[in-house]
Amino acid sequence: MINQHNCLHFPLIGENAPEFYASTTNGKIHFPNDFAGHWVVLFSHPSDFTPVCTTEFIEFQKSMPEFEKINTKLIGLSVGALSSHLAWLNAIENMPEHIKITFPLIDDLNTEIAQKYGMIHLNASNTNAVRAVFIIDPDGIIRAILYYPPVLGRSIPEILRAVTALQTADVFKVATGANWNVGDDVVVPAPQNVKDMRKLGQNTSWFLRYKKLNKSDIYAKIKKAGNNKK
Repeated sequence: MINQHNCLHFPLIGENAPEFYASTTNGKIHFPNDFAGHWVVLFSHPSDFTPVCTTEFIEFQKSMPEFEKINTKLIGLSVGALSSHLAWLNAIENMPEHIKITFPLIDDLNTEIAQKYGMIHLNASNTNAVRAVFIIDPDGIIRAILYYPPVLGRSIPEILRAVTALQTADVFKVATGANWNVGDDVVVPAPQNVKDMRKLGQNTSWFLRYKKLNKSDIYAKIKKAGNNKK
């Protein structure tokens, strides 16, 4: 039976990712310890063998090289048994595209992990997880959270963009504006006192300033930061 009190707990941005042990389609894991030094996209889906979830898994797998490029691991979760997960992944592999899913899919039949992460929203379902996405940094800290209802498939490019933006912000000590993508100008920190503000001159917007970052510089520094964390 679902514990409604636990379901109402939602981990927050800036908190440590809840620890758990789990069986997955790639073997047993201890999270986040086994993934220390890597960024992680932990995402849940409502059920195996559903059309929308299948499209997401295929697109996540196709984007694996891009996630690996920025030192990021993918982990899926479903409130289902390992046997069902394996059968579903086998079915995907035998589809016309012959996509082999290489990232792990967690067995969470007892909903323990889904409840820890606030993935079950009672107004949506008493048993199925919504489409939750947790972006977790190499120190096991939750950096971003996204939620989608069961009928809405996720944008994998947006998740990839979000991870890249967070890493860019970290390594260059900047921020990223609306619709930012790699190669766009980034936002530099605003002055913290009047003296520094006046140094900019009256013809400069003191609270919103940009600078250019080359794609090659971004990926090189992200790679270096990832290597230092491993």
